[in-house]
Amino acid sequence: MPDLACTSNSGCVGKGAVVAAEEPVTSPDQHKPGHPRADRVAAVVVIVILLLLLVGNNHTGTGAPFLIGTAAILALILVADWLLRKNGLR
Repeated sequence: MPDLACTSNSGCVGKGAVVAAEEPVTSPDQHKPGHPRADRVAAVVVIVILLLLLVGNNHTGTGAPFLIGTAAILALILVADWLLRKNGLR
């Protein structure tokens, strides 16, 4: 068992290693890499592209509900994200 000298302010020292007495508590989502602003911009670009695909859609329009539905879901996700950030929950 290593010989440790512990004090309340300086941490524990043993065999040349210094261990902090108190480490900051962080949640796992604070360690996630990412660029939230770039994600929001990309979502808007995808919404615009999906809606532009309606222009070149076939004459029967069978794909239109899927394009509009996907764009609407992305828009709802952006609105929910905006509300969460506005209320400080994210």
